[in-house]
Amino acid sequence: MNLSDRLKAFILAHEADDVHSLALQVKQYPGIDIQMAIRQITGRRIAKEKIPSWYANDNIVYPKHLSMEQCSSEQTALFKALLCGGESMADLTGGLGVDCSFLAHGFAHAVYVEQQPELAGIAAHNFKILEQDIKVVNEDAVSYLSSMPPVNLIYIDPARRDNTGRKTVLIEDCTPNILDIESLLEEKSEQVMIKLSPMLDITLAVKSVKSVSDVYIISVNNECKELLFIKKGNTGKILYHCVNIQNRSTDTYTFYKEDEDTISLDYTSKTAKYLYEPNASILKAGAYKSIARAYSLDKLHPSSHLYMSDVLSGDFPGRKFVVDNICSLNKKDMKEYLSDIKQANITTRNFPLSVQEIRKKTGLKDGGDIYIFATTLADDRKVLLICHKA
Repeated sequence: MNLSDRLKAFILAHEADDVHSLALQVKQYPGIDIQMAIRQITGRRIAKEKIPSWYANDNIVYPKHLSMEQCSSEQTALFKALLCGGESMADLTGGLGVDCSFLAHGFAHAVYVEQQPELAGIAAHNFKILEQDIKVVNEDAVSYLSSMPPVNLIYIDPARRDNTGRKTVLIEDCTPNILDIESLLEEKSEQVMIKLSPMLDITLAVKSVKSVSDVYIISVNNECKELLFIKKGNTGKILYHCVNIQNRSTDTYTFYKEDEDTISLDYTSKTAKYLYEPNASILKAGAYKSIARAYSLDKLHPSSHLYMSDVLSGDFPGRKFVVDNICSLNKKDMKEYLSDIKQANITTRNFPLSVQEIRKKTGLKDGGDIYIFATTLADDRKVLLICHKA
């Protein structure tokens, strides 16, 4: 699996080249495996953003594009590694091995399991390059699970594609099917960490998967990337962790769904000085009422998911704005409040028109320092809240 010095030099020299053009120039480079070179160039480009510490090592080998697309980012892998530790762990669906590599730092013994021989070979090479003593097993996850010794942590990231390569979302459509092997997972480990699609219906999933103690909704720079279900034999309330990993900090908001369901809120038709938009993880988790209660905010409408206050809540986990004006969509209001504005960032929350339709109606171009939230107030008025960042 080692890359020759000549091939590595070629890859580094042509890393910025157009790979389609490179593929057509195969005769110009005798003795160079162009297909392998292109795979490594493509892999390095993805790793530069996704796994920067691996990109910095020229000896790391990358697999086919699909495996690069499916692997965890370094940011999410580092976060997961903070959640666990112990004597032994097993990653039953190893893939490229990013999660296993970072999780393994918290354990004395780590096993990587992968049914595809090529991926297992690449992982074995990369672990050696990274100076990590991780046992690599080329076997089907369920077969290995059946005969493995108990460990402190089982990590599993079931494949979310069907036999034709199409993406799947439901737990029962993933491979392996977690619901089929739940009792075996619990028998083999006191803690099971399951990575799932960010598109999954969380409420439906927690009804299907037993003994879940914690659900992590993980975003990177406010884009929801993955769901993490932790099984610890829990029979009580499930704690939801809404996580937004940013370049210099990580926002975390926790709540219980049962508490969310019992909260009674008054909704407001009055606008205040500051507007708040929760981060993507909070919205995905459905903490619509508990976030208002936690930060003493007024919610605009049951379905709008925007919040206001006259006192700035600086540690709010999301975007914060100062409200400059409020405008309806009638021509008189738009002329008065929008005539001096040429461009704005527009967001819709519970509003009948799309962003494109609002742009067409107002003539506003995208960008700039002005933010407009098109939303509905408690009295069902449709308004544009014209703001700048707090």
